[in-house]
Amino acid sequence: MGLGYDDTPFLPGGHWRVHDGNRPQPPIVTPACECGGPPSDAIVLFDGTSLDGWVKAADGSPAEWKVENGYMEVVPGKGQIATKQHFGSCQLHLEFATPGVVKGESQGRGNSGVFLMGRYEIQVLDNYDNPTYPDGTVGAIYGQFPPLANAIRKPGEWNSYDIVWEAPVFVNGKCVVPAFVTVFLNGIVLHNRKQLLGPTNHRVLTDYVEHPPVGPLELQDHGDLVRFRNIWYRPLRDYDEA
Repeated sequence: MGLGYDDTPFLPGGHWRVHDGNRPQPPIVTPACECGGPPSDAIVLFDGTSLDGWVKAADGSPAEWKVENGYMEVVPGKGQIATKQHFGSCQLHLEFATPGVVKGESQGRGNSGVFLMGRYEIQVLDNYDNPTYPDGTVGAIYGQFPPLANAIRKPGEWNSYDIVWEAPVFVNGKCVVPAFVTVFLNGIVLHNRKQLLGPTNHRVLTDYVEHPPVGPLELQDHGDLVRFRNIWYRPLRDYDEA
């Protein structure tokens, strides 16, 4: 018996038939031995040993956050850091821990952020028994959409973000396809392919303005000792482009 059929209808918009045996096979990707670890085709952005792949977002100089015990930690006042690598649509994994010693309240407690392409923020905040404005809660698309749930662990414990990011598309200066994001926090869905209104910001509305199709991952220095570890991504592309 063959792998498929050569007498079935063609699928719309393409040159493959239903159950086409000649269609490219999915690439084999070996998962990590431990949950959350990078699979075989992942691009590791932080492996717990150095910030060689990161720079200060403001000026491109060497990143100055602390690295120890397999994680990086915000050094208040040293600024936002960004990856040297730029990328667009992707699957992203990272883990974070807010400070074990609780200080402050609302937005002043365990605050940081994950900026996709340097423009679109998924909020990091210690919201364990700490309410704030909903579109600034941990997991929020900052200033736009609250998460579907508050799934944060206790202060000092590690949390995991798994994000599917679909970058916007621009043609002749106009946004023809907006950005979409799917976010899981600790395995709980927070956003299910949510359409963004534009880049995120504080206390204002924004709209799409043309920008490059790729950008860095940026992590925010908001003055709190937030830690990050195990950061990797996989480029997101159509199956037949793999």
